[in-house]
Amino acid sequence: MRPGRSTRGVRSLPVFLLSGLLAAWPLAGLSQDASDQRDDVGSSAGEPVVSDEAERFDCQTLSARPSPESAQAWLERSLWANHCYAFQARAVRIGSDGVRSLALSHDIVEGVEREVARFLDGPPVVFERRGRIGRLGWADDDGATPASPAGLVAHLEGLYRLRLSGEERLANRNTVRLDIEPLDDLRYGHRLWLDRATGLPLKQILLDERGRVVETFQITQLNQPRLHRGTIALDRRRPAPDDPWQPAWLPDGFIPKPVQTRSPRHDAAIGHRVYSDGLATLSLFVEPLAGQEQLMPGLHRLGVSHAAVRHRELGGRVRQVVVMGELPPRVLIRVADSVTWQASADDAAP
Repeated sequence: MRPGRSTRGVRSLPVFLLSGLLAAWPLAGLSQDASDQRDDVGSSAGEPVVSDEAERFDCQTLSARPSPESAQAWLERSLWANHCYAFQARAVRIGSDGVRSLALSHDIVEGVEREVARFLDGPPVVFERRGRIGRLGWADDDGATPASPAGLVAHLEGLYRLRLSGEERLANRNTVRLDIEPLDDLRYGHRLWLDRATGLPLKQILLDERGRVVETFQITQLNQPRLHRGTIALDRRRPAPDDPWQPAWLPDGFIPKPVQTRSPRHDAAIGHRVYSDGLATLSLFVEPLAGQEQLMPGLHRLGVSHAAVRHRELGGRVRQVVVMGELPPRVLIRVADSVTWQASADDAAP
């Protein structure tokens, strides 16, 4: 079936797709234990529980580290800064859906991070996310599952080329520019302007596979970032789920992210998994068509993201497969078409 294209907005899609939009949060590395999207300010999901055995990172060690010299070291410093600095900021996002201004905040309470993004124009939407420092993979027989900043930069080798490209002044702060260029045409490129004093990203440009600007995200005012005086919890080791379905093809470097994808916003029949190469992220949803809101098969645009939709026979019944993310549309379509189902006794159930 030749994919179609839809220009419908986010609100015309099922609510479970909104959770996938959180993956676009610039350089976020949370395990996303709890997230919420709402039309105005209200209560959020409950606090995640941190076990006594949880590993922790002492944010104060960042103050003793020398200023980075290489592109790889600057990226790692920025990833840690995203976890360890509490701040409030104003920002603008420029994409295919226009210009939006936002109020951002990040804080840490008892080792758990909380991020809030509030749109200041257009519909009064608020995104909130809480979590710990995410890991690179599922736990496997008590094997090593390092925190994302510790292993992410090494994972990017062979997927992207990193280089420093001079200095600029943004939001009344001195920045270092970091260019991240993909080594294939299966993912997007990034340009980052990192605050020289903290490592926080003050500006990010997303470039498609042809080098065209897809989105610009820029902090216009950063209010006194404060290095957290304490530790931040690493996410617990999570066993891999036993899903009957899986994608038979993913771009090189994409691995399953060990995040909690079950949410009260999802119907129990909706399967959801997240895959990432360390920078680019895609969300994969699989659900029975019967009794569910159906999307038109094809390609749907969600701001700077796309969603590829397929209706396929899997496990003895027709199911809706949705793959979304900030990736070339043909990549999302290929992933959706590759999903396979491992037959089991349960598949015979009505």
